[in-house]
Amino acid sequence: MKSTIISLLLILINSSLWAQNTAELDRRNGFRNIKLGNPIDSVKEAVFKKDIMEQKMYPAKIYETKHADYKSIGEVPVKKIELKTYKDLIYQINIVLPKDPRVMQGLEKSYGEATYSVRLHAYYWKAENLSLIFKGDGKQIHLSYKSAPMLKMMNEDKSKKVDQVAEQF
Repeated sequence: MKSTIISLLLILINSSLWAQNTAELDRRNGFRNIKLGNPIDSVKEAVFKKDIMEQKMYPAKIYETKHADYKSIGEVPVKKIELKTYKDLIYQINIVLPKDPRVMQGLEKSYGEATYSVRLHAYYWKAENLSLIFKGDGKQIHLSYKSAPMLKMMNEDKSKKVDQVAEQF
């Protein structure tokens, strides 16, 4: 009986050590000093690339930055950093890296074990205010940070527009 209880406690302790550390993900709120929800002009050398319609309904803009502060993650070179904004506030950070197992190891060390999504074919971490998606395509890794409060704001703005149309009837 005692050995069963000890085994159960060890399993619980081990699983809690590998559980997602969503508080740390929320605390960091983005990649280095690029913070979700911040104005785009807070990012060093952000260069406008194009206007887009996110989900075919939200006017957004895409920016890129190649500033030296974001050149690598440890020894892993960063190929591209793309920032999506809505009303000039960052709601998504996309990072492209070459395939390197140290990236996933580093993420799991920081945020705990990832959850796999069959629908997305990707690993993810989900915190209260943001999510981080890790997806590999064989040659490179794509990291995508998304802001939950910003996405909520976008949906609220859409609802306001629908309400304005409804009031016209």
